[in-house]
Amino acid sequence: MGAIDGRTEGAAGTRPEVPLETERKWMVDGWPQGRPDAGFPLLKEEIMRQGYVSVSPTVRIRSEKDTAGDTRYMLCFKSLGRMTRMEVEFPIPEDRFAQIEQLIGLPLIEKTRRTYQLPDGRHLEVNHVDAGLPGEFWYAEVEFGSEEEARAWDPEAAGLGAYLADDVTEKPGQSMGAYWAATRLGAAGTVSGVTGEGSEF
Repeated sequence: MGAIDGRTEGAAGTRPEVPLETERKWMVDGWPQGRPDAGFPLLKEEIMRQGYVSVSPTVRIRSEKDTAGDTRYMLCFKSLGRMTRMEVEFPIPEDRFAQIEQLIGLPLIEKTRRTYQLPDGRHLEVNHVDAGLPGEFWYAEVEFGSEEEARAWDPEAAGLGAYLADDVTEKPGQSMGAYWAATRLGAAGTVSGVTGEGSEF
């Protein structure tokens, strides 16, 4: 049998658990500043470039450059799903990122992400995608510990009722992978791309 992290695959209790990611997602129309629901502390801003080897399931590369000028290069795998998915993500060297980008052979998606601290301790991530291009759009995410917690969370209680009014968490075709397919691969579908279960924002 093979081994994973030095442990024998197949023996009882030896397979490492794959982390789960549970998020809700909303379409928004800008940063939250200057609105009645603004005023949340800005924790960080990142400039990202991401592209897909596969959108169903997700196999994605992304560079993440912070305001200090430091850049991380990440390779990510995600299972099928919408609100909750298995996710395996790890850093890769810059040269490996460049090689995979060359293999993809298409312009990567560019986006700016701002992360805000909410009063309940959660983080609101707001993303501006492909600024200045015809398909540019904005979306926001909040991550949770479980689907029960996610469904129970009320944006109104955080002062975000008006800002987070368009919940697209479980709507098909509202994903970055779908957007990639629509704008880079030319696939037909919804405004945000193609319908499907396998991609995430």
